Amino acid sequence: MEELQDFDGSGGKPVYVAYMRKVYDVTESELFEDGEHYEHYAGQDLTAAMDDAPHGEEMLERFPVVGEMEG
Repeated sequence: MEELQDFDGSGGKPVYVAYMRKVYDVTESELFEDGEHYEHYAGQDLTAAMDDAPHGEEMLERFPVVGEMEG
């Protein structure tokens, strides 16, 4: 989790988010400009937040998986 937080889109860093233990690179998403998408932030695990989203995990499946959460 600590490593994931480094990928918050600041200073030109890639934008990563986690969902169901998979880490996705959403850097190319227009919806995560500046590392923020509504009340969701890059570098975070969005598993719990997906329950409130108007979409499902199919939105993340468009992006490459770059890792998996430990623990």
